[in-house]
Amino acid sequence: MKYFFAVCLLVTGLMACRQNEAGEHTHNEDGSHPGEEGLASVSYTLYSDSSELFVEFKPLIVGKTSRFAAHLTMLGESFRPYTEGNITVNLIQGDKGLRNSVDSVASPGIFRLALQPVLPGWGKLVFDISRNGFKDQITIDSIQVYPDEKTAAAAQPAVATGSDISYLKEQAWKTEFANAPVKRQTIYDIVKATGQLVAAPGDEVTIAARSNGIVHFSGSGLVTGTAVKAGQRLFTVTGGEIAFENIAAARQSAQAELSSAKAEYDRAAELIKDQLVTRAEFEAAKLRYEKSRIALRNLSRNYSGGNALTVPIAGFITNIMVSEGQYVTSGQPLATISRNQKLLLKADVSLRDADRIRSVQEANFILAQGKEIYNTRELNGRLVSVGKTTGTNMPFIPVHFEISNKQGLVPGSFAEVHLKTSPIDGSLAIPVTALVEEQGVYYVYVQTGGESFQKREVKTGVSDGRIIQVLSGIKEGERIVTKGAYQIKLSQASGTMPAHGHEH
Repeated sequence: MKYFFAVCLLVTGLMACRQNEAGEHTHNEDGSHPGEEGLASVSYTLYSDSSELFVEFKPLIVGKTSRFAAHLTMLGESFRPYTEGNITVNLIQGDKGLRNSVDSVASPGIFRLALQPVLPGWGKLVFDISRNGFKDQITIDSIQVYPDEKTAAAAQPAVATGSDISYLKEQAWKTEFANAPVKRQTIYDIVKATGQLVAAPGDEVTIAARSNGIVHFSGSGLVTGTAVKAGQRLFTVTGGEIAFENIAAARQSAQAELSSAKAEYDRAAELIKDQLVTRAEFEAAKLRYEKSRIALRNLSRNYSGGNALTVPIAGFITNIMVSEGQYVTSGQPLATISRNQKLLLKADVSLRDADRIRSVQEANFILAQGKEIYNTRELNGRLVSVGKTTGTNMPFIPVHFEISNKQGLVPGSFAEVHLKTSPIDGSLAIPVTALVEEQGVYYVYVQTGGESFQKREVKTGVSDGRIIQVLSGIKEGERIVTKGAYQIKLSQASGTMPAHGHEH
């Protein structure tokens, strides 16, 4: 039995020696060697104008391979992961350098890189990014390469025990997410008012009947919203179906009157030559003839079996006020046509704010049941008037802006209007979308690292509907979540939030 155990020990030793001779050894899941588990990863989050780089890696040690998980995000209204491209990491120490490149993602947004430093000391890491002709560069200006693991371990900072919230890049990339630095800017004191969009004067015309009669539509496709061209016939008003006050009878009467007046004028023209009629009689006959001719011409204008009504401008039918076969009277509105190019924003301001609106030049507004916030200046708008008196039976002062129409703006829509008055320069201001409300208290999420956030209570001031003044709770330069804050809140509340400091 002793002999058997001795043989087993001998075989085990020989196998271990063979493994070492072959250079085979075990690795941890992150690629590190046994004994390196105690070294915590370091991470950096940096921004260019177009990209965000969040990179995690073990401390750089001479002779040891450090593996990088580089998370690349394209900045924009919503942040999105890089799904293709090339990234190169350069370790530059004086005039010496190392580099490693990859030309594809390991998973959406994540590039895997590795470096094995050869010199201890300080240097910088430069990340060169390229994608479909686009190039970007992000630099970590100061990075230390340690001579050995012991030195690296001694330099590691204490583990933070704060209350940061972890929200991974993989989670953010699947939602509408964005962040931005807090900065000082000019915000305006605001007067809130109710408002309405109406067609601008000159941008809308009304087609009215020119005579009494029966109205007929010129085609079956005349409905609200139909595009029409200048000169296009829309209606015909005829009087043949009724026994009185119709244009056909009036035209026949005018023709008879013209014939009689012309005969009398021709007779007087011959008689005046021989002075058989007075000059006054001749002038009276001539005047009667001219009046009859003009009357018939007016009745015959645009008449072809009836009184034809055409469109004076190109645009869209905004309202049809009659139906086929309806009896109409002269001057009765039949339809309205709008160019749909200009609109008026009318804001009704309370009398208590009368003194505050003297300096108004622009406004933000949001349509009822809508989400998009519009700005009059961005819509090529101009202030048309600030009322000096209230309207009839209305204790409000009207303020009018003329704006260019765009998709989504419909005459007749009601709006909440934020009139900009006195500027407040140098204010800390953030997008309204960054705020999260809980029982009347407002919070924002401040990004403290690539995947870590803090929930901060803030005190707010004035708001123009787009941005809001922050009086306390955050500092200039801190990055806050401007889109997706509620997703972080919901993930945290649901208990599905992964542990902070995950390994990829």
